[in-house]
Amino acid sequence: MVKQMRKHETRVITGNACAAYAVRLCRPDVVALYPITPQSEVVEQLTRFKADGLLDAEMIEVEGENSAMNSVTAACVAGGRVFTATASYGLAFMYDAMMQTAGFRAPVVMVNVNREIPGIHAVSAGQQDLISVRDIGWLQIIVEDDQEIIDTIIQAYRLAEDYEIQLPVMINYDGYYLSFSAEAVKIPLIEDVDEYLSILKKQPQRLKLVPGKSMGAGSHGLLQTYTELRYKHMAAMERAKAKFDAIDKEYGDFFGRYYGGQIEEYRTDGAEIILVTSGSATGTAKTVIDAARENGQKVGLVKIRMYRPFPRERLTKVLQGRKAIGVLDRSVGFGWNCGPMYQEVRALTPEIGKVPLLSFIDGLANMDITKPNIERMIRDIQAAAEGKPYQETTWVSLEE
Repeated sequence: MVKQMRKHETRVITGNACAAYAVRLCRPDVVALYPITPQSEVVEQLTRFKADGLLDAEMIEVEGENSAMNSVTAACVAGGRVFTATASYGLAFMYDAMMQTAGFRAPVVMVNVNREIPGIHAVSAGQQDLISVRDIGWLQIIVEDDQEIIDTIIQAYRLAEDYEIQLPVMINYDGYYLSFSAEAVKIPLIEDVDEYLSILKKQPQRLKLVPGKSMGAGSHGLLQTYTELRYKHMAAMERAKAKFDAIDKEYGDFFGRYYGGQIEEYRTDGAEIILVTSGSATGTAKTVIDAARENGQKVGLVKIRMYRPFPRERLTKVLQGRKAIGVLDRSVGFGWNCGPMYQEVRALTPEIGKVPLLSFIDGLANMDITKPNIERMIRDIQAAAEGKPYQETTWVSLEE
């Protein structure tokens, strides 16, 4: 029996607008707003929804990103559903507040529109900002296109507020590419999103701050329990892996769109070599891999969706038995002369076996990750699989 598709509204809108539409569908109680390029359109669209009576939320116009994170964290600890968004310098400015949010185990949902970070002033695309906050206790998800922005934000509320998780989630998408690129997307009906999220109301109620009652959140002096709290935080992050896989499956059953949970496998059956990607460049890579397959080349792709916690078990399973693996990073791993995601895939060597691993750094500061660049990566991976000498780290744009 063919499952009947749920109704939806089709619109051609930008990635930033997709984020705002998804947030509206999830009915947040509090939204903290501060604009920064290339995220500002998210703020503008949410403000327009509020003015038009389409969003029933308390809108807090703050003086900076640090205040934005503190505002939504406080509202979340008080039991509210919350949202904020930022990018690059803004992410850096809220860094200390984000650590507090994680320590409080507050299920805040935030969008980070990836942009190069302070150091060299660059109003341009890059994933270095998400790398800069990878180890502060947030769950992180990276998406590929506009439709995935909508669907993943809705999934993020299910994940963050799940009683067994209770952790903040940051959804990342590439600025200047997805943020301003308009695509046709399917926008779910709000009543269907209500139904999909309704399972959260059936779970035990999370702890929240109530006037007149005491509750500790990030309290000083908990020296004896600090290690226990860190352990429980880590355990919740590990539980988030299987939980995210299940949430994605349920979302697909509900709305008809599946993304694979922690990772997406693309043409990996029978593949001898694998390219590991994340973000918007994945679409280009898939096109190149399709052409390579038609020419008889046994190449596949794995897209990392959940970056924190790192999908160690899923990646180990799909990468075992391959002849060579390449990892594409849109950021750099200072101190290691390689890409950060490559560094983490390389850490799986004991599980996947000692095979050639190649790091490709490309797409920094708005440089296009082109089809010829991807083709070059695949040629290098194939040569390594054949036992030929290879270069571990390649700064692709500098060598083209």
